Amino acid sequence: MSEVSTSASNSIILRLRIQNLPGILARVVAEIGKAGGNIGAIDIVHYEQDRIVRDVTVETTGAEHVEQIAASLENLDGIEVMHVSDRVFVMHLGGKIEVTSKAPLKSRDDLSMAYTPGVARVCQAIHEDPSKAHNLTIKKNTVAIVSDGTAVLGLGDIGPEAAMPVMEGKAMLFKEFGEVDGFPICLDTTDPEEIIRTVKAIAPGFGGINLEDISAPRCFEIEQRLIKELDIPVFHDDQHGTAVVMIAGLINALKVVNKAPEDIKAVVAGVGAAGTACSRMMLDLGIKNIIGLDRAGIIHSGRSDLNSAKQAYCEITNPDNISGGMDEAIAGADLFVGLSGPGILSVEQVQTMADNAIVFAMSNPVPEILPELAWPHVAVMATGRSDYPNQLNNVLCFPGLFRGALDARATDITEEMKMAAARAIAETIPEDQVSADYIIPSVFDKSVAPNVAEAVKKAFYDAL
Repeated sequence: MSEVSTSASNSIILRLRIQNLPGILARVVAEIGKAGGNIGAIDIVHYEQDRIVRDVTVETTGAEHVEQIAASLENLDGIEVMHVSDRVFVMHLGGKIEVTSKAPLKSRDDLSMAYTPGVARVCQAIHEDPSKAHNLTIKKNTVAIVSDGTAVLGLGDIGPEAAMPVMEGKAMLFKEFGEVDGFPICLDTTDPEEIIRTVKAIAPGFGGINLEDISAPRCFEIEQRLIKELDIPVFHDDQHGTAVVMIAGLINALKVVNKAPEDIKAVVAGVGAAGTACSRMMLDLGIKNIIGLDRAGIIHSGRSDLNSAKQAYCEITNPDNISGGMDEAIAGADLFVGLSGPGILSVEQVQTMADNAIVFAMSNPVPEILPELAWPHVAVMATGRSDYPNQLNNVLCFPGLFRGALDARATDITEEMKMAAARAIAETIPEDQVSADYIIPSVFDKSVAPNVAEAVKKAFYDAL
């Protein structure tokens, strides 16, 4: 394991009452630095006779580091630690999103048009022609972000209340990158039938449904049923968003190593929701030899412990029906895609891969193999983390994909639309700039979402 770095995600604000004497603040700064903290802003809150109250922002490595820094400051003469605030919790106070009005209500005329009596004519128009709801309500630009809290990030089954901060964050990403209004809806049920029934019941108010953090294999049935039974796009981002972004990175990675999809051997570690979707898109890209692994080893036809989802996976992968574990799967492989857990791929195993190998270790926060261990032995390395090159992040996909689907008034999201999104992400990087450490655009590249939206719309219209 590499040493953990300080980061904004573990940053704090120290409120300090400091004696107003020369050199005291310098001692504070020196002590925080000595303790390994990374100082950001230093702000004066107010003066108190012979003391100054200051807020000092510090990046740390986590809770133990925070206690160490606070304790070291308490031991300094002339310093009082009044309060320690976790900046992440401060950001989440009262939630991270809100509903605002698009039109002002400053007069009786405004009120009469936005609400009664004027609104009645709009309601009647929709009653007579329900399709008008798309243009005359928020339906045109609103996506429901639906979760039951059973597979949240790296946290697992934490329930609907605990899942809300993630869904709120997802709504922020929808708005920031795609100008789509996402609304978090966390359901207090894990019963697939009840989830399907509930989503169908709320669907009239939304232009699309984004399923999020629902555990496998239930997520497959829920998504497929809703796709079949609703007339608006339904998209399980943990499956297909991950797959789209992975394929985008792979398209450019294959350019770097000068290999064709049909010629490579691929290994997928983790064949849950994301791994299955990635494998299906890899097949669509032209890869013919995909070996999937779960905790029990390679997925092959001789296993009697496969559930229906894994049995279906088995039928489309492992053409030579090999068995064994990672050692057998990875030997001679051109591509490794990790969607499982930390540290499952060793340096020794990487060394048995084909020349100019590609490793996508996408598990978060700790990947299947750390980049610094893999780099000497591979041609291209990517992870899901922001502190290494080539971050494979779903935010490159879903805002633009839903933007395009909503603008096209699509009734579903097809395989062609997903592949179009992947190619649009990949092609955001000019071909002459694609390199081993630049196979995927930055999540802050403002051109990605519009490119994806246009490609998705075109793919939809081309299929009409």
